[in-house]
Amino acid sequence: MAVSDPIGRQLDGEDAPPLRFVLNGIERAETVPARMSLWELLHDEFGLCGTKLSCSRGVCGSCSVLIDGVPQASCSTFAFSVDGRRVDTIEGLAAAGHPLCEAFAARSAFQCGYCTSGMIVLAKALLDRDPHPARQTVVEWLSSNVCRCTGYAMIVEAVLAAAEAVTDG
Repeated sequence: MAVSDPIGRQLDGEDAPPLRFVLNGIERAETVPARMSLWELLHDEFGLCGTKLSCSRGVCGSCSVLIDGVPQASCSTFAFSVDGRRVDTIEGLAAAGHPLCEAFAARSAFQCGYCTSGMIVLAKALLDRDPHPARQTVVEWLSSNVCRCTGYAMIVEAVLAAAEAVTDG
């Protein structure tokens, strides 16, 4: 039985056609098994370990990455679905010196740190969409990511501080 991906390409056997995408600003080409998740591709093939795997169901936010600027759960996204798209991870944001990374560190907006990369990626999408978010908007956006340690107050403060830094810088 023939299997096709969401855009109608035929997938035969274990491997999808080579996919081409931009990862943290660098063009990449990779042939991956059709069943490989984006998290597996990032972690296993590219050695990017900042994106954390937690629930494996796409509900906790720890594995969040940006695909064409939109937050997505990399654990429940097939790798082949990023063909022709841009993927940004916490490593890309950190390398670029994004103010969110500094704000999270300066305000100790983490405890165990497991959710931090997903929180920063999600906050980046928010600030791209709304450079001057109200506190309630930040709270609502961050509610989609689970943190069991901090109570969110320091995270909200860090996002608001980064918004000021982005605006001033």
